[in-house]
Amino acid sequence: MRNISEIDKNFKIETNIDKADIKFYNARELPFRIYGVFYEDGKFRRLPEAVAKTVSEGVYSLHANTAGGRVRFRTNSSYVAISAKMENVGKMSHFALCGSSGFDLYANGKYVKTYIPPFNIIDGYEGVIELGASEEADITINFPLYSDVCELYIGLEDKATVSEPTPYRIEKPIVYYGSSITQGGCASRPGSSYQSIISRRFDADYINLGFSGNAKGEDEIADYIKNLDMSLFVYDYDFNAPDLAHLVATHERMFLKIREANPELPIVIMSKPKYELTPSDYARREAIIKTYENALARGDKNVYFIPGSQLMELAKLEGTVDSTHPTDLGFYSMAMTLSDMLAKIL
Repeated sequence: MRNISEIDKNFKIETNIDKADIKFYNARELPFRIYGVFYEDGKFRRLPEAVAKTVSEGVYSLHANTAGGRVRFRTNSSYVAISAKMENVGKMSHFALCGSSGFDLYANGKYVKTYIPPFNIIDGYEGVIELGASEEADITINFPLYSDVCELYIGLEDKATVSEPTPYRIEKPIVYYGSSITQGGCASRPGSSYQSIISRRFDADYINLGFSGNAKGEDEIADYIKNLDMSLFVYDYDFNAPDLAHLVATHERMFLKIREANPELPIVIMSKPKYELTPSDYARREAIIKTYENALARGDKNVYFIPGSQLMELAKLEGTVDSTHPTDLGFYSMAMTLSDMLAKIL
């Protein structure tokens, strides 16, 4: 069969930058601002390498996946190009490559286009997105959900202005901790993760500490999270807890560690995002509800609970790619339910 791009030009992927007037900038340098990740020892990371090593081998393997990473700036350039150097490129049969390994671009909070990676991506790629009229706009470029990014360069018209972005309305980040679903599997592009949708609704910064298959409520990760300067904490690692006993042993303990260090912090507890539950799922949910009820009994005024079935109410059984990982519809359903609660809290 012929390559689909030879039959339908709309499927052709352009990764070459053909601009005579282009000037490249290092995304790590001002006036560009990096959010959700930081640069350490040759790559962007969500967690310090030293901390990741103390949690588990799995968290160490995933901690430099750039889920939740963003670069933001203002420009009047008529196009924005990227040149990304990457490693550990995420490729999965049930996950769109532009979600696991791609970048996408928003201008003034509105989706414009995705820098779609080539199918044979190995160690990075380039791309350019045309913005049209040369009007100044706030640009947000979302990083890949399941790949490591070593360097990112931004290409703009040589004559274009470039300045720092408009600050987030909520500058203290919302911190999310959880499983592969929290990390973003299997959104079709980074901006479709539920945290990204919520960020745009509230104009809020956020940090994604989702670790695919490896969020187990370890003391080491709780000790790291409790010291973050955050506006709100959301956690759900139900899917990754090996069994009910593990969930019972760790769930309230994690809550108490973070609550002790942050007495007034709003904390949202969620059970696994799943529309139809098994008896085992119900038992696990009851263990999670116990953390919530015990907090209320202690007089906690800033703790909230959302059942996972409610998170999937909009999508119901049509919201996953494999009965576990949400599609964009599933993530939209999660975002709408959670953001309705956050609107009252924030």
